[in-house]
Amino acid sequence: MHVTITDNQPLVFRAEAQKILQDAQTAASICPVRHVLDRIGDKWSLLCILHLGATDTLRFNELRKQIGDVSQRMLTVTLRSLEADGLVQRHVYAEVPPRVEYQLTPLGHSLLVAFSGLGTWANAHAQEVAQARQAFAAREKTER
Repeated sequence: MHVTITDNQPLVFRAEAQKILQDAQTAASICPVRHVLDRIGDKWSLLCILHLGATDTLRFNELRKQIGDVSQRMLTVTLRSLEADGLVQRHVYAEVPPRVEYQLTPLGHSLLVAFSGLGTWANAHAQEVAQARQAFAAREKTER
């Protein structure tokens, strides 16, 4: 699959990248780009946001089952971090046994829009990435 790029698209993206990098030159402790990437850059956060975005509300074990290979501890840590950042809301019901449900906040839904573009790109280019990895591995073998 080939990507269509208009004549000025690389320049527009270059300007956007330069602006983001310029903003990121601020101290690491206050850089919003670094903070956001730190939170969403790991696979568990991304998968939690995508799965919660695909449904309205999920209980902990439902989410864990949908994600697959995440440990209970890692999912707990991830959900707490997403909750602390205002991306996920946790609802605890006073029942026996206790019931806890998770859903995206409006802020989390706004991030889902950005992830949607990333997911679309990944699905569209998965074969090209796999071919590039195979070619790279073959080159690595011959160079040794």
